[in-house]
Amino acid sequence: MNTEDMKPAEPNSATPRRATLLLVDDDAQNLAILGGLLQPFHNVMAAPSGRRALEIATGSRRPDLVLLDVMMADMDGYAVLAALRADPATADIPVIFVTGMDSAEDEEKGLQLGAADYITKPYRPIIVLARVQTQLALKRASDWLKDQNAFLEAEVEWRMGENQLIQDVSINALAHLAETRDPETGNHIRRTQEYVAALARQLQDHPRFADTLDERTIALLTKSAPLHDIGKVGIPDHVLLKPGKLTPEEWDIMQTHTCLGFEAIELAEREADRPVAFLAMAKEIAHWHHEKWNGKGYPDCLAGDAIPVSARLMALADVFDALISKRVYKDAMPFEEARDIILAGRGSHFDPDVVDAFTAIYDDFVAIASRYSEE
Repeated sequence: MNTEDMKPAEPNSATPRRATLLLVDDDAQNLAILGGLLQPFHNVMAAPSGRRALEIATGSRRPDLVLLDVMMADMDGYAVLAALRADPATADIPVIFVTGMDSAEDEEKGLQLGAADYITKPYRPIIVLARVQTQLALKRASDWLKDQNAFLEAEVEWRMGENQLIQDVSINALAHLAETRDPETGNHIRRTQEYVAALARQLQDHPRFADTLDERTIALLTKSAPLHDIGKVGIPDHVLLKPGKLTPEEWDIMQTHTCLGFEAIELAEREADRPVAFLAMAKEIAHWHHEKWNGKGYPDCLAGDAIPVSARLMALADVFDALISKRVYKDAMPFEEARDIILAGRGSHFDPDVVDAFTAIYDDFVAIASRYSEE
């Protein structure tokens, strides 16, 4: 008898798929008896040793079930089972121990090691067929559940991706709504978003910021940044688009864009059925990105660490981009001159450590500004 493969003729394509069993025993007579019992119902492969069984189990015709003798010369069944469980490719294949050892201790040992069932010799055909059928049914159910779980995970991932896309599109639409009121800002939204992300990455390992700027927070910060000037939609055209210097009264009106933005985002947040993390951060940025480290900013004259980190990063990003951008009331400033103004504001306008981070990645700021220039 060929102990490598007891393959029957190919079944008719209309019949259900026959399960593939791997029989493992170093006694050819036992293999022949067991194979003859199971072959009419299943595709049967046979291995005369534990090592050969492992080769077959990891091959192209992976078995649905292994019937494994315990007492074998080169590698006993316990060692074979351990090897099967250690390999992710075979870890889920159910194994039935088939052995002449019939003590309760032997059976308990086999089950504790991960065997699905335990059949003793001599073979009783009805018992063998029933036990095999039970394990195959459990295997099919387990595989079906895995397929369903994989499908559900893929569906959840797709829906999360779709929700993320809708959220990102909505944020950009709102940001560009503000931009339409001030058409000369152009790529200002994209540039400041990139500046803020770069500063956050640079500060991620800084002792003052390490507890705040984790990966999730940086992602939320980057997502929220485009909404920093959303409040400008509420500023009258004669103030927002004035080509000359604002009067004190007009400047007071312009400053209200921070509160208008905060209130608009807070209203949206209030109408959500649960907290939305990026909206909470967007509120911070919109409300306080014009505060100054020395407490002389607006709208609340916050100072030092009382200013949220998100707003401190946006403050520097916003000022740098305003300096290098052309406006109806001014020309664009050279990068080096803008850098010097930022450095001069260290400890007064800006958090000193944020300025130091800017200095370290100044070339990145220039690259971002060039990449998203208005030309």
